[in-house]
Amino acid sequence: MTTRQEIGLLRLVAQRLLGPRPATATEVVRWLTALQAQDYPGALASVALRTTAGTRSTVESALDHGEVVRTWPIRGTLHLLAAEDLSWILGLTASRTLARAAGRRAQLGLEPDTLERARELTVEALAGGRRLCRDDLLGLWGGAGLATTGQRGYHLIWHLAQTATICFGPVRDGEQMIVLVDEWIPRPRRPERDEALGELALRYFRGHGPATVADFTRWANLLAADVRTGLALARPVLARVEVDGVEYLMDPLTPDLLDAHRSAAGGVFLLPGFDEFVLGYRDRTAVLPAEFADHIVPGGNGVFRSTVVSDGQVVGTWARSGRGANRSLVATPFETFPAEVLDSLPTLHAAWP
Repeated sequence: MTTRQEIGLLRLVAQRLLGPRPATATEVVRWLTALQAQDYPGALASVALRTTAGTRSTVESALDHGEVVRTWPIRGTLHLLAAEDLSWILGLTASRTLARAAGRRAQLGLEPDTLERARELTVEALAGGRRLCRDDLLGLWGGAGLATTGQRGYHLIWHLAQTATICFGPVRDGEQMIVLVDEWIPRPRRPERDEALGELALRYFRGHGPATVADFTRWANLLAADVRTGLALARPVLARVEVDGVEYLMDPLTPDLLDAHRSAAGGVFLLPGFDEFVLGYRDRTAVLPAEFADHIVPGGNGVFRSTVVSDGQVVGTWARSGRGANRSLVATPFETFPAEVLDSLPTLHAAWP
């Protein structure tokens, strides 16, 4: 048995926001398996906050060296993941994601021959280690007679990523370049399907636990049968706790890590929007009271605000105003920030990656 308050503290440790942080960005991404990356600057910050260096440059270095890639591997949403994990994770998720997008393809008039022509043009343009930015790829397709307006271009990129043809890799002038998966990731891992399901479940609960089976099901967007298969393999090496009659699973080492860093766990953290601490779960009420959920996503518009976390709980939101040396922090509490939170904010903002 444990408490909902303890769940939030345990997750801070499991997600490596406190305690022994990994040395490299690649280790962070591999530990969490996949991190939300719709907001590219925010994704860099999410990883940097979990590394010993604490800098965005270390994350972009991992992208430049082909250790980490950005693509749509889970729920059809942009994530960062370790390059060697891309193929096997897409092997578990892509067919279902593509099937659910069939209606959208029909709306956009993207017939199978159009998709195949886009793939052929892309492979030809990128073969031999070449790289293109998004606009250049859209221009290539347009020049060959493939219309890219009205979201068609975005969906073509998304489709080719789902079929493991392309991904976002190295950074040039602040923008990620598009590369061929087969060339950019020369040594992909390819576990058998059941082994892969077990690994995905195990890694989710180790990096996100305590979490529920419903949390994992929503995060991975797998069929119920695949969830059962993965859990059957992962459950024997996971610890189980219960809160209000609900089962949570986690790495058995997480409670000891929390005990070793208990004082730091009660501290204050500034997290970017879309961070896994909030988005990595179906039920967020262990760290975010339901009555304040709309403060994070106003109007349910899908855009998550950056959060202030204290003692394992989301207690407010924050943003920046101004530019350069005049940039300042604007923090908004759900109710009232305690004095220790207010005192911590300037230092945390100054150290923001």
